Amino acid sequence: MFELLGISSAGTQMIIVFFLLLALRVPVAFALGLSALYAMWIIGFGLELAGDLIATGITKFSLLAIPFFILAGTLMGSLGIAERMIRFFRVAVGDLPGGMGTVGTIVCLFWGAVSGSGPASVAAIGPMIIKGMEEDGYDRAFAAGLVVTGAAFSIVIPPSIGLVIYGVIAETSISQLFIAAIIPGIFMALIMVLVLPFAPRRIGTDGGVGTSNALHALSPHPYADVPRRVALWQSFRDSFWGLMTPVVILGGIYSGIFTPTEAAIVATVYALAVGAFAYRTLNAKALFDALGDAAASSAVVMLIVAYASLFGWVVTVDDLVGSYSSALLGLSENGWVILMVVMVILLIAGMFMDPVTVMFIALPIFLPVAREMGWDPVWFGVLVMVNLAIGLITPPVGINLYVAANVTKLSIEQVARGTMPFLLASLVGLIVVATVPQMSLILVEWLR
Repeated sequence: MFELLGISSAGTQMIIVFFLLLALRVPVAFALGLSALYAMWIIGFGLELAGDLIATGITKFSLLAIPFFILAGTLMGSLGIAERMIRFFRVAVGDLPGGMGTVGTIVCLFWGAVSGSGPASVAAIGPMIIKGMEEDGYDRAFAAGLVVTGAAFSIVIPPSIGLVIYGVIAETSISQLFIAAIIPGIFMALIMVLVLPFAPRRIGTDGGVGTSNALHALSPHPYADVPRRVALWQSFRDSFWGLMTPVVILGGIYSGIFTPTEAAIVATVYALAVGAFAYRTLNAKALFDALGDAAASSAVVMLIVAYASLFGWVVTVDDLVGSYSSALLGLSENGWVILMVVMVILLIAGMFMDPVTVMFIALPIFLPVAREMGWDPVWFGVLVMVNLAIGLITPPVGINLYVAANVTKLSIEQVARGTMPFLLASLVGLIVVATVPQMSLILVEWLR
């Protein structure tokens, strides 16, 4: 068939087969593996190489950060650490403009920094945030859109699993990537908050926006019936050890006490210690459930990583990197034109594939282009993450949309409509991150 179409490159055939398998609804990991095996067969390499290539692809020390960050986030959810943090933010942010919309934005990003997974964040905190926003007068679909978007940017906010994978592929300092992502992550959150005043909200029975005293009603016991200052102090005291998690993780990385990979292990041990000694919520059942959930989530990611190593090997052997990157560089001598093309390709790819898959397929082609154009690899990594985060909220295969639809019992179309204002705002934020590289690099340069 490919001969009739004049396609002789095994690598190009592999990419076509990969998308055909996706169209047939074959799981992404297996589509990667099967298409790579097909290309190896076409090239004439023995398929017995596959096992060695897979082992080589996943036996990288930096990749240990993925299962341990996932486990740390799962433990914080099952041991009640995350719930205490969310209570604090509900009390602390409750009186700011935007009400529960602002609370939801902060909670999504903070929880995303703990879990590092967009879909997991939607499932874990989505029901509570959406319920609170409805009580505060927001439309249910709009509330779902906020959670979908806020959770998506968990792959930007450090410590980020996406940035770990980018650092491994690009052979770039993961610590510097974490530092560089802080300001863009906060900026994207501010962009989301700016959308809130334009959201239609119901008028409550007391004449105000939302239902009567909705935020007060949402404050959980024992904070609902005490003065605000007392509630703020009590909620901070109860959530202190959980709030210290990013301080321990990021502080240890930036001070050089441990590497990002070691930080993932420290985060896991820290969560266990807090659950066992500070909150006394650790028991055999909670630990077993957390280990099971983390193992399942880690397996999905690592299976993609394993089969993507085969895919990447074919890309290298067939010199797709050279031919495709040369074609991309030949489009224009203007670096901004090439950057725009790269961003559009990433956005379109993110509409159909998860971020991990997109990175393993696209980065081997785009990274040589970035080097040729003189783009800073740290800034480019942050830009890639923002692109792929937007892909998580873009139909037809935005993973967060499906999770939110399941949580809210709304249709995908309704959730997508609610997400649209945040999607447009996120695209504006993406343009700013792309055109102002110093936003990503200022902290990196300051800490060097």
